Amino acid sequence: MNDYTEISFPGLGIKWNPDSVLSIGSLSIHYYGLIIALGMALAVLYGWKRSKQFGIKQDHILDGVLIIVPIALICARLYYCLFQWKEGGYAENPISILYIWEGGLAIYGGVIGAVVAIAVFCKVKKIKLAALLDLVFLGFLIGQSIGRWGNFFNREAFGVETNSFLKMGLMNAVTGKVTYHHPTFLYESLWNAIGFVLLHFLSKRRKYDGQIALGYCAWYGLGRAVIEGLRTDSLYIGNTDLRVSQLLAALSCVVAVAALLMMSFKTHDKAKLFVNQVSFDEEDEEDEEDEEDEESEETAEVEEAEEVEEAEEVEKTEEVEKTEEVEKTETTE
Repeated sequence: MNDYTEISFPGLGIKWNPDSVLSIGSLSIHYYGLIIALGMALAVLYGWKRSKQFGIKQDHILDGVLIIVPIALICARLYYCLFQWKEGGYAENPISILYIWEGGLAIYGGVIGAVVAIAVFCKVKKIKLAALLDLVFLGFLIGQSIGRWGNFFNREAFGVETNSFLKMGLMNAVTGKVTYHHPTFLYESLWNAIGFVLLHFLSKRRKYDGQIALGYCAWYGLGRAVIEGLRTDSLYIGNTDLRVSQLLAALSCVVAVAALLMMSFKTHDKAKLFVNQVSFDEEDEEDEEDEEDEESEETAEVEEAEEVEEAEEVEKTEEVEKTEEVEKTETTE
């Protein structure tokens, strides 16, 4: 945590000193965790709504959330703590690794953990990895765009001092001095929101599975590589001046752009999209189920008719026997 209180945006005429904790009676909820949870919930809802357009069953989305989200959160936290082991005090107080509400989640750690978990999940559920990643990465942009506002309430993830129009003022509670910084959390939130809108519409015209996933890596990588260079709380590789997230962002962007360019020269058959293959299979299964239902109904009708005929024959036989007995009785008399 830090010693900053009031937040201001002079260029926009905004001043605010938001609490970092929401208190409901004796219950205290940190806005950081609440906002991240909100971002995740909206991402899951989006994925659940659009799952069939990617050939993914809605049940698989719900199953995956229960497995993948916890793994992603753990990896995001461990990634951050690993690169802040001494500076963050985790070496002296390892239990503080659990203090997730104080901030300290590295997005790339979460992405790496999520991708590994998704790969295993796809293997078990027999889902095409590229197709699920297309959908999941769209959800990532939603979660990341909203989740960055958790940094706002924690007064963290801001940039170097600036005098730009969008400068963000932070009042130091100890000195009473206000310093103005790049609101890098805001930059990244807006960048991710724009990326989501673009990739959302592109996903409806995608030519091959994995195209949206590559688009995410290129778009987010480009933005993060630039924005990370403005931040004052970057994670570094050892004692070097290399910002680990900036390096990963730039590398992923270059690789993704190269892959997208290579794929643009190839001819793609949309029939090979996972959604089209799955839809065809599902229709066959539904037709087979309908045929089985019809056969079952016909069989039931035939059996019922046979039972009626047998009952009628028995009834006729009984009537004949009764008639014969009456005739015998009359003859005897």
